[in-house]
Parts: sequence; C-alpha cells; structure tokens
Amino acid sequence: MLPDFDPSALMSLLGGPVRIEPVGGGQSNPTWFVTAKGKRLVLRKKLRGATLDSAHAIDREYRVLTALQDHGLPLPRPVHFESDPSLIGTPFYLMERLPGRVSHYTALPDLSPGNRQAVHLDAARVLARLHGVDITAAGLSDVGRDGRFFARQVTRWTRQWQALDHRRDARLDALADWFARNIPPENPTTLVHGDYRVGNLLYSGDPARITGVLDWELSTLGDPLSDLAHWGMFYQLRPNQMGGLAGLDLAKLGLPDAAAFLEAYHRAGGCDAPLRPFHRAFALFRLAVICEGITARAEAGQATSANARSVGALAPDFARLAEAQLSTDMPTWP
Repeated sequence: MLPDFDPSALMSLLGGPVRIEPVGGGQSNPTWFVTAKGKRLVLRKKLRGATLDSAHAIDREYRVLTALQDHGLPLPRPVHFESDPSLIGTPFYLMERLPGRVSHYTALPDLSPGNRQAVHLDAARVLARLHGVDITAAGLSDVGRDGRFFARQVTRWTRQWQALDHRRDARLDALADWFARNIPPENPTTLVHGDYRVGNLLYSGDPARITGVLDWELSTLGDPLSDLAHWGMFYQLRPNQMGGLAGLDLAKLGLPDAAAFLEAYHRAGGCDAPLRPFHRAFALFRLAVICEGITARAEAGQATSANARSVGALAPDFARLAEAQLSTDMPTWP
C-alpha cells in the first residue's frame, strides 16, 4: 500500500531521512514500519475522510498504551503523538517496533505444535492480566463508563449498522432487536481490549511467548466476557473466514480447544462468569457490522487493505453464525 502522505514530512520530527514500509493485513488505521537514524518504529495514523462515530481512535490507542506501560503487559512503548493533521494529513502516533511475528491465522501455521500451544495459553494469561489491571491506578477510569456495558454496546453497534445505510439485511436487524431485549447480567467492569485475537498479538521465541499486544483503538471499560467471546469466536470461524479454527484437528495441531483456553484464563485470575449464547452471538454480530463498515469504506475508496472487499463480504456469514447461537430464541431469516 502506497502512503497517502509524503514520508519526508516526518524528517523534522525524526531528525533525518525516513524509510517507510507498509504493514499489511489490517482493515483499520493505516500502519507503516518507519526507520530513521537507526530507530525502528511503527506509525499508526487515522483514516482520511468520514469514519463512523468513535472509530479509528488514534488518540485512545496512544493514551491506553502509555497508561499501561508499567502494568506487566507485553506492549510497545509509545514515542510520539501528533494531533496536528497538517503534517501527514491526519493525526498519528509513533511507537517502538517490537521483535516478533504476527499471524493472520489463529492456527499459527508457521509454528511447531508445542509453540502453537504456548502462544495460545500465554494469550489466555495475558488476557487475564489485562482484565486485572487496576483501572484507577492506571489513570484510565475515564476511558469508558462503569456498568451497563452490553446495553451500551448493543445501542452503539446497532447505530453503526444503521448509519452505514449501504444495504439492508433483515437478519442483522432482527439480531439487533433481540440483543436489545435480552441483555445478560453484567460483570464487574475491567479494561477490555476490544479486538483480542491472534492477529493482534506479536509472538517470538522457543518456547514461544507473546511479545506485544497491538491495536488498542477499540479498548474501553467494559465486561471482560466481551474479550473472551471475541477470542472464542475464532473457534467457530473457518480458516478462510479471517483465519478461524473451525474444521481443523486442534489436538493434532497442538492447539488448545475453547475449554482449555478458558481454563488457562481462569487459572491466571480471569473473570469466572459463564459465557452465554448472548455473548457469543453478540461478538459475531459486532464483527458482521465491522465487516459491513469495511465494505462501505472499500466502496468509498477508503480501504486500508487490498482484500477489504473479500473481508467485508463475510458479514452475512457472521450474521448467520450469530443467529445460529440464538436459533431457539429468535426467528430464522432466509
């Protein structure tokens, strides 16, 4: 992906010639590797043009990363936040580039079975550690609201879907209506990542471990079960659906099943409330709306990835999977 800005605009900030390289695979804030005067950095910038309300929150990412630096989590170190859009067209921030790799496949095909297991179980422990962060001590008590998380999430993502207005889908409309009428009991508020999955984790070493948790634009205060349901969703998705695990022989590949992941999370002190069909279905509904947004951005020429249209086209599949979670409680749409 060619940059939509002149890299030389960064020279005054970084003190010399700048070399940039695109970071592929993401569908959100455009990201580049940046090298200048021997420094290896990562640049994340806000999308140009109109975006959905509260989406692509570069300032939130930078603030959360900064606040969590001393809380025992594997995170890149923030270097600079630039709110002035005149430099490269939109606000952006720079952070250090950590060692490690990212896989867009939850099965981690580049690793041995033992290292696949190690990464997944370490991911469970890191998630539990994240949910255990003292929000007040971290100075993050105002990055979201305490309580009524899923009620607010249902309203937010329903509005996101309605605001897109690029096509109609009776299944998504019915799901939104069902969620609004079936909010589950809430759990104590924690910091939540919002998009916790293999594709947002850096890993390295042998035995492998998580070296970085990336992409904090959807982080907020909320119910920890939302992160668990989001991770668990990939057990229901096929490999050609955002790199899911459905249909794979998990034991042969060395991958923990959903129960083993949850056990590791609970042993590390994570929330022990049960995941309900609501939580699992809402994670899929939310992903469907996100994919609809990717489609809308592609149609508007704002896509950040070459495969935006193919990813966006998965939205109806995710809506059907969400409906299947709730099939005994809501009508089936063709």
